[in-house]
Amino acid sequence: MTIESPLAYASFTIYQDVERPEFWTSYFNIAPHRAGVKGEPRIMPSGRMATTPWRLGQWSVSSKSAVQSDDLQPHLRYLLSLLNLPRADLPGLAKRTGAKMRFFCYWDNYEGNRVPDVPDDIRRIADAMGIAIEIDEYR
Repeated sequence: MTIESPLAYASFTIYQDVERPEFWTSYFNIAPHRAGVKGEPRIMPSGRMATTPWRLGQWSVSSKSAVQSDDLQPHLRYLLSLLNLPRADLPGLAKRTGAKMRFFCYWDNYEGNRVPDVPDDIRRIADAMGIAIEIDEYR
């Protein structure tokens, strides 16, 4: 049996050092896929302990295992729905905590024939919330 790797997925991450990850878990009412507190030990996705602690607090969720699509749009729409975005109070919370937020988009384009697309309505929501959209294209 061959397990195919997805050609696209997205994650949402908040980076900040004011609130502990539990604050964001409560705020969004979902458990993160990855979270850590600056200076605390960091466990790698493999389960092994990293040689360096968390350099910055973070809270993150991903569409990787939830969405089966090689396009970014379904992954980003999943995250918008999961996080119940837009939220009127999120920009203020980000400002209070000094948070940086981003949608990190993985885009496999080794064949060189795919163009990533982020619909305008998703860009408008991200901009209004102060969420950067970053596409990491692999060629």
